[in-house]
Amino acid sequence: MTLSLIKPPEDTQDTPASPASSTLTERRRARYQRIVRAALQDPRVRTAGRLTVRHASYTLGGARILTRRAWDSRTTARHERMMRAAEAAGNEELVRQWEQRAYAYRFARHKRRMELLQMALNAPKAVGSAAATGAGALLLLGIMLAWYNHNLADILTPTRAVIEFVGWVAFLASVIWAPLLYSLPVLALTGAWAVGRHRQIAPTWALPTDPENRDVVPDEGAIIKALGNLGIAPLNKAIKEGWQPRWVSPTTRSGNGWHTQLQLPLGVTVEMVNGKKRVLAHNLLRKPVEVWPTEPPKQPGVLDLWVADQGSLSGAIPPWPLLTEGTTDYFKGVPVAVSQRGEPIIGKLMASNWMVGGIMGSGKTSIVVALLLGALLDPLVVAEVYCMAYNVDFDPLKPRLRTLVKGDDDEDIEAALKALRNLRDEVTARGKLLEDLGGDATKVTRELALKDPRMRPKVVVFDECHELFMHKEYGKEAAELAIKVMKKARKVAITLVWVTVSPTADSLPRDVTRNTSHRVAFAVGDHVANDGLLGSGRHKAGITATTLIPGEDVGTAVTVGFTAKPFEVIRSHYVARDPEKGVDEVTPVVQRALGLLDGTEPTDEPTFEPADPLADVAAVLGQEARMLTQEVLHRLAERRPDAYREWGPVDLKRALEPYGAEQYKSAGKSVVARDRVLDALAERLAEADAEPYDEEGAA
Repeated sequence: MTLSLIKPPEDTQDTPASPASSTLTERRRARYQRIVRAALQDPRVRTAGRLTVRHASYTLGGARILTRRAWDSRTTARHERMMRAAEAAGNEELVRQWEQRAYAYRFARHKRRMELLQMALNAPKAVGSAAATGAGALLLLGIMLAWYNHNLADILTPTRAVIEFVGWVAFLASVIWAPLLYSLPVLALTGAWAVGRHRQIAPTWALPTDPENRDVVPDEGAIIKALGNLGIAPLNKAIKEGWQPRWVSPTTRSGNGWHTQLQLPLGVTVEMVNGKKRVLAHNLLRKPVEVWPTEPPKQPGVLDLWVADQGSLSGAIPPWPLLTEGTTDYFKGVPVAVSQRGEPIIGKLMASNWMVGGIMGSGKTSIVVALLLGALLDPLVVAEVYCMAYNVDFDPLKPRLRTLVKGDDDEDIEAALKALRNLRDEVTARGKLLEDLGGDATKVTRELALKDPRMRPKVVVFDECHELFMHKEYGKEAAELAIKVMKKARKVAITLVWVTVSPTADSLPRDVTRNTSHRVAFAVGDHVANDGLLGSGRHKAGITATTLIPGEDVGTAVTVGFTAKPFEVIRSHYVARDPEKGVDEVTPVVQRALGLLDGTEPTDEPTFEPADPLADVAAVLGQEARMLTQEVLHRLAERRPDAYREWGPVDLKRALEPYGAEQYKSAGKSVVARDRVLDALAERLAEADAEPYDEEGAA
């Protein structure tokens, strides 16, 4: 009876799920998905996720960097890496240098290991000797103490005192050891996190996006962060894939700004970065004129970045050095501006021709007037100005000028053409005079100019020169004459200065630009005008004045040919003249120049001597083969306190590096070599005496 009431067990495995249970499961799954989606969309959850990923990436990336640094310091990995880079660049000499350094490192490492092994072998003997000596000293001290106190028990007093001291040290170590042991991992992780945070090693989407977190100091982390937000696809891909930048030159202080060099990843060019210059400046909290990304001529694939301090290129500049006193030497140059780093820029006159351009109101006249006034303070100089427009910019200089022609009428244009014809004849005559002199006279010098009035230096300015070159009747002949004069004038002390507001292929003959040594571009409208002034391809290379803002960056210009660097951003000196405000700084300088010319002012020796770091370093080295860098800086400061008083090792390196004569390490000390400096001087002299070459390589 009981057995009949028991039901057999149901087979639940083969029974299909009911529609009701299936619907319930789907509803639960949909609910869970909504909850997860809502959680992921919650700003607090997303912020927490970014924080977690960012700081975890900082820690892991910092640990990787520290591990790599430790590995590099203990092995020749760095040497091998540099050798591969030099081999890829085809620099065999640099490969040999790194091979020698690797050999020296391995030899020194082997020597240290042998010394440690020998020390380990000698350790028992040394420990035993030290213990015996210490015990003997303590025993002797105890005997002396017992003798003094007349108590034999004092013999062991020093030994007991040492034992008690060791016990206290052991007690303190036992108290400190456990917390220190537990804190070591925390300290290690904190150090790794700090390194990773400094380098901003984290996915771009996890980095902080608050603008307030951006620092005004463009260190390595800020630069990588700024580059990662330019919108350059190959660069973003490289960063996402974990690209670790190689800093050719870490961020260092350079004048009134910061300088760094960074090797870009595959598929990313400096031209791409230049195309985003405005965004890059914004990311670095700078104005476009304060950020200059370029590619070094001898380092392809490297981003050379100079970032000015905020507002350093918009404040007041120092007054013109010759405003109240001083005389000049045409053959040594005159002050015309200060560089982007705050250094004085000397305008070279001998063996030079100038091209100055920019839109109206950008400051062209300021640098031309400073150049002319400086030249006129040399009583040997003859100056002429042909201004093919009606303005009064050069009127205050008229008493000291030999010729001043103003206007754009045909007769004024013809006067400028006649001046070029006369210059053509004059360069030929001066060349013949040099040939007749024979001997070592290959170019005009100050001594020759003093002896023969026919060799007096001459500066000729053609303002608004596009009116001359674009003239229907005189333009073609003017272009031909200008090119002939410029190619021959460099050795006979004749300097031509071309000024224009319209730097195009029609207004400036191409060969005139090619044979110009000093090119100055104030604010220009487009890349065509920029390359018309500075040379073809300059805009793509990042050497561009298109980022200068008319009316705001007045007096600021991009220049080529002033220094050994590929370009310089300068701010020209302004010698003010505003009759409406009662300001006239030009006329007193002209009166002083007239006095020098008439003999009422002393003219024995020029008083303005521009600093020449290369020559000055050679002078302070004397006959020393090598000299410590600090000693060189000390002697430079004694020689020219006004120029070198504030100099440091970085300033010296920046001055000598373009010539390959910078300081280097010898026996662990930074030194300057006399041979390098003299070779650089000889090379510079040879370049000055060589024939000029245009951009295509033709003489």
